[in-house]
Amino acid sequence: MTDMTDPHIPDASRAVLDALHERRSIRRFTGEPVTRDEVVALLDAARWAPSGLNNQPWRFLVVRPGDPRQEALAGCTKYARIVRDAGVLVAVFLDRETCYHPMKDHQGAGACIQNLLLAAHALGLGAVWLGEIVNQADQVEQVLGLPAGRYEFMALIAAGRPAQRGSSDRVPLETLLLEAL
Repeated sequence: MTDMTDPHIPDASRAVLDALHERRSIRRFTGEPVTRDEVVALLDAARWAPSGLNNQPWRFLVVRPGDPRQEALAGCTKYARIVRDAGVLVAVFLDRETCYHPMKDHQGAGACIQNLLLAAHALGLGAVWLGEIVNQADQVEQVLGLPAGRYEFMALIAAGRPAQRGSSDRVPLETLLLEAL
């Protein structure tokens, strides 16, 4: 973990580093609504992610409770309960017409999703990146009414007021290093 007593780390940087360390995947929600302003804040943070050539190839489709597409999306994943209980769902896609390099565009989508998850944490919301649902990408595109072939489904983010605390462990940094610092 970062030594937060290091005098070379400014207070503003500590806040960002704290958010990175504290954010967890939340899979249970209270049912209390997520406001439109909060959804806009999530999407705005996501759109500021880096992308190759600044092409910003990501596209979002928001599904709110009461939208019949929420139940249709629940039918696309083994995590149906999470989808049904979310205060908002954000489907993240790449627009194939704006993409220029598969690896860089996929990396940009990951950065976009991470920004959205960090924004949810900063707003006091809980969120989880549902990846298993990408195995049913064709079905997802169909239930969302998207044109076949134009968009590549990257993830479904379920967010809402957290009804649980998240927990997670990390392997020691030394385990991940290919060479000692």
